[in-house]
Amino acid sequence: TPPRTRMPDTVGSLILDEDVSVVVAAVLRARGFDALTVRDTGRLGRSDTEQLTAAADAGRILLTHNRADFEQLHRTWLAAGKTHPGILVARRRIPTEIAARVGRILARLTPDDLKNQLLYV
Repeated sequence: TPPRTRMPDTVGSLILDEDVSVVVAAVLRARGFDALTVRDTGRLGRSDTEQLTAAADAGRILLTHNRADFEQLHRTWLAAGKTHPGILVARRRIPTEIAARVGRILARLTPDDLKNQLLYV
């Protein structure tokens, strides 16, 4: 089995979009990451714009499978001079693999590194 990545103190918090399995959040939390789902926050069914706004207001990096919509939102936000803590776009994989990939990114990058970035997991 691959080594487990633990959260360093400098890593930002996450919110998982409703298209990402709640199992990913559970695995990330078990590995020490601060990970919530939109279900946890009562935001199921909200628009992508509302999800990104809520993530930004809460200072949470957004994890999603919704590449096309969030690429467009990311560009729109940057053009408007808005900021967000970061967007991670994950290909659909088994939850433990997504969690491992996200964990490796968060263990290597600071919140400042992720600010206003859209990265592919």
